[in-house]
Amino acid sequence: MEIILEIFKSSWQILESAALYLLFGFVIAGILRSLVSEDTVAKYLRSGRFKSVFYSSLLGIPFPLCSCGVVPAVAGFKRQGANNGACLSFLTSTPETGIDSIALTYSLLGPILTAMRPVTAFISAMCAGLLENYTGKSCADSSQTIVNPSCVIDGCCDSTGCDPQIDKWGHTFFHKLHAGIKFAFNELMGDLAVWFVIGIFLAGIIHVLVPSSWVNAALGSGVISYLMAIIISGPMYVCATLSTPVTAALVMKGMSPGAALVMLMVGPATNIPTIAMVGGLLGKRALGIYVGSIVAISVAMAYVTDIIYQTFSISPMAYLGLTGESFLWTQAELIAAIILSALILRVFWRNYLRLYVDRFLLGRNAALSDRPHKCSCADNCCGAPGQKSTDEKAESSL
Repeated sequence: MEIILEIFKSSWQILESAALYLLFGFVIAGILRSLVSEDTVAKYLRSGRFKSVFYSSLLGIPFPLCSCGVVPAVAGFKRQGANNGACLSFLTSTPETGIDSIALTYSLLGPILTAMRPVTAFISAMCAGLLENYTGKSCADSSQTIVNPSCVIDGCCDSTGCDPQIDKWGHTFFHKLHAGIKFAFNELMGDLAVWFVIGIFLAGIIHVLVPSSWVNAALGSGVISYLMAIIISGPMYVCATLSTPVTAALVMKGMSPGAALVMLMVGPATNIPTIAMVGGLLGKRALGIYVGSIVAISVAMAYVTDIIYQTFSISPMAYLGLTGESFLWTQAELIAAIILSALILRVFWRNYLRLYVDRFLLGRNAALSDRPHKCSCADNCCGAPGQKSTDEKAESSL
């Protein structure tokens, strides 16, 4: 019982250190998602062999998509005329980073690894995309139908076939801001909440139960530690948000900063489901370039990272939770942790517990998704502005 309490205590301390930055990351990710639609990204992925790779590598870094969500998005980009190299670049840089995971990295691992993470993602994405574009048949398929851009707010307002009043409604800055925040704390948090909770508890377990001598022996320094990080993180089905607290816990136990960088980069991008989807979408050759670029660049940048820490005699363990020492900062961290916990509980209630209560405790046979659905503009079919669907009304009433 005492060990369980220690794990919960350790997990809560990590949550406190991360919550304020993670909430900030979610807000920025939501605003980014509402102001920069996937259609806008697709436009830059059609702009030549080199420029498209550069743009996709850059745009993928902050874009709020995990490894499981980026593949369907890239499939859409291909339908809009994006070349294979640009698609491969976006597939590489997007799952490795994200505004939310960058903020989380800063809170748990400090500024150096925070800077190295997007830099490594960008370089590996550029290598993958350029190799694909300049060594293979990577031009956009001229037979593909270019899909007209659509509004990220309501999905149907592309000024083609929509009611002008509906098209006007939903394009104000404040409406986009509201839609972005709603996306961040509903859809994005719904995708990541389970993984974040698992990551926090795994970090707590590692902190309490895993001996430092084990971690230091296997992941302490050198190329062997990089290879061990690849072996450990490669097959794991993790997202960038989950990998961060787990890596931070291992750093506290003696993992080298370079091995930590490898785990942060390789784990989110090379899990088995993602590899299967990338191979099916772009082919075996592109898959080889994808995995090879991620592993090679991550190992090279890991070596650079370790040199930086050694040259300036910086201890990576000093950064875990070291975001501020003042009383006001401590209180802000506590409040943020409580708010984040409440939002996560809300996700668990809406996505899992409510269904269980409806079906098994109250004897209801129909889930919300099974109820009759009344179409609205937000559902891609241009109903009256502001009209709610049946399941939206049900959600607002609970």
